[in-house]
Amino acid sequence: MTQHDELPIPDYDHLQTGALVSRIRTLDATGLETLLAYERAHANRIQVVTAMQHRLTSVKAGAQPSGGDPAAPAADDPVAGAGGSKAAEATSGPPVNPPSHGDPTNPSQPR
Repeated sequence: MTQHDELPIPDYDHLQTGALVSRIRTLDATGLETLLAYERAHANRIQVVTAMQHRLTSVKAGAQPSGGDPAAPAADDPVAGAGGSKAAEATSGPPVNPPSHGDPTNPSQPR
C-alpha cells in the first residue's frame, strides 16, 4: 500500500477535484496507477476515479504526459494566490471625481 508521503503529487489529499484533474495530466502510467490505487483505498471519489481511469486509458493508448510540475501550485490554490492585488498603476482605471452635487466640500454648492 502506498503511503501519503510516497504519492507523485504532494498534498494529494488536500487538493480539490479540479486541481487534481489538471495535475494528473503530468503523470505517466505508473504515477496514475499509484494514485488510482490510493484514491480507491481512501476517499474513492467517483469524479477523481473516473478522471484517472480515462487519463490512464489515454496514456496507455499513447498519449504523452503534459509538461509541467505536478508539485507546482495550482492557479486556484488560495496559498499560491496570496500576495495582494495584481492591479498596477498601468492597469488601474482613471481617477473618479464625485459629482459636484454630492460633495459637501465643493464651494460652488450651497450649504
